[in-house]
Parts: sequence; C-alpha cells; structure tokens
Amino acid sequence: MTSYIALSYWDLALASVLVLIDAGLSIIFGLKIHRSLLVAAIRMAAQLTLVGLVLTALFSLVSPLWTGVAVLVMILFAGQEVMQRQDRRLSGWWSFGLGTGCMMMSSVLVTAFALLTAIRPSPWYDPRYAIPLLGMILGNCMTGIALGLNTLTTSLMLRRASVEAQLMLGATRWDAAAPVTRDALRSALMPTINSMSATGLVSLPGMMTGQILSGVPPVEAVKYQILVMFLIAGGTGFGAVAAVLGGVYRLTDARHRLRLDRLAALQAT
Repeated sequence: MTSYIALSYWDLALASVLVLIDAGLSIIFGLKIHRSLLVAAIRMAAQLTLVGLVLTALFSLVSPLWTGVAVLVMILFAGQEVMQRQDRRLSGWWSFGLGTGCMMMSSVLVTAFALLTAIRPSPWYDPRYAIPLLGMILGNCMTGIALGLNTLTTSLMLRRASVEAQLMLGATRWDAAAPVTRDALRSALMPTINSMSATGLVSLPGMMTGQILSGVPPVEAVKYQILVMFLIAGGTGFGAVAAVLGGVYRLTDARHRLRLDRLAALQAT
C-alpha cells in the first residue's frame, strides 16, 4: 500500500525563501538577474497551480476528446518554444510548422506505443497516464528539435561556401549537407545521451524520486524510469531526424541549390 506526505502552503512558502536568497545574492554581486528570477518563480508557481487544477478536471472526466485537446495545446505551446529558440528561423509557416509537426508525430506516436504495450491503462487514453507521459517525452523532444534545427541553420550559414562548392561539383543536396546534418543530429541527441549516462549514478530523475517519495518500491520506480528514458530517447530521435531532414529539404531545392533566402531575416535587438 502506497502513501505520501502532504505538503502545506506553509511548506512551500518556507522553501521559497531559497529563491529569495538567490535574488539577494544577485543584488549583492550585481548580477542583475533578481527580477527575472523572481518573475520566473512566480510564473512557475502560477502555471503549475493552473496545470494542477486542469489535470484534476481531466482525471475526473477521462474523456478522449478532452485528453486530445490537452495534448494539442501542449504540442502547440512546445512548437512556439522551438520557434523562439532559433537564432535564424525558417521563413513563413515553416518556422512554426516544421518543429510542431515533427514533435506531434514523434511524441504522440511514442506515447501511444507505451500506452498500448507496456503500461496498458484502461482505457488506454486515461489522462492520468497519457498526459504526464506525453509531457516528459514532449519536453525532451522539444529540446532536441530546437537544438537540431538551430545547429542546422547556423552551420549552413557558416559553411555556405563549402556546401555550395560541393553542389557545383555535382554533389546532391543531401550529400553536400551531410556533414551539417550529422552535426545537427549530434546536437539534438547529446542531451538525451548525457542524461541517460548520468541517470542513477549522478542524478535521480524527478519522476523516479517522486514515485519513491509517494511510497512506490524503489525497484518498481526504477522500472518506470528506465521505460521513460527509452521512450524519451526514441521520441527525441524520431523527432530530431524528421525536423533536421525537413530543414535540409526546405533550405535546398530540387535543382540541388542552397536556398538560404528561405531563412527569415535577423531581427534587430
């Protein structure tokens, strides 16, 4: 039988003193980040409170429609984050559409795979399982796709002469962009690789720690964490490959020319 220790608002207020100490250190050392730190903390608390209320309602409904709506909203917000993290964005709808579409494909596919095979809740779309699982996969997929696309566009700008020289010598657009593609995919997958390498010996992931604190036996918590890490690796890999190859496709054409004119102009800062 599992149990958990309930936290009071006083407990949360006491823990928030640590953030206030960080803000004080920022003032003392002249870092000028205390305002951003406090705003981020308040925003985080408000967002999580809102999410808690929404999830409570979703868990009571167990509706495929509302679960789907929640999934769509999560993916759209993640797509906006991917777009905002680009130094050089693709022009037009590609700026938002490529990352969002690839995240939707990979995260939903991998989440459905887990729900239908390993976890098998009844019903399979039960938001108590689907939403948290999708959130973990989507968050890591978002980071991987953002890094992959940013590395791709930046590297193509820096290596423009080299790529165009290979194209003029008869190389296809895929062959000419292959070194840049590999660098972009390495950047996309490196956070996941580092996370898997350090998990267990260096860090205990949040999901596993939360399960243990709620009374789940450590061995069972470990099983779930291993499953989640495998799902994250798969989702990030699928999404990154689709996004990077889609970026190469967009930034070249059927005549095997480099089309950096399809990048949006740099915004003035």
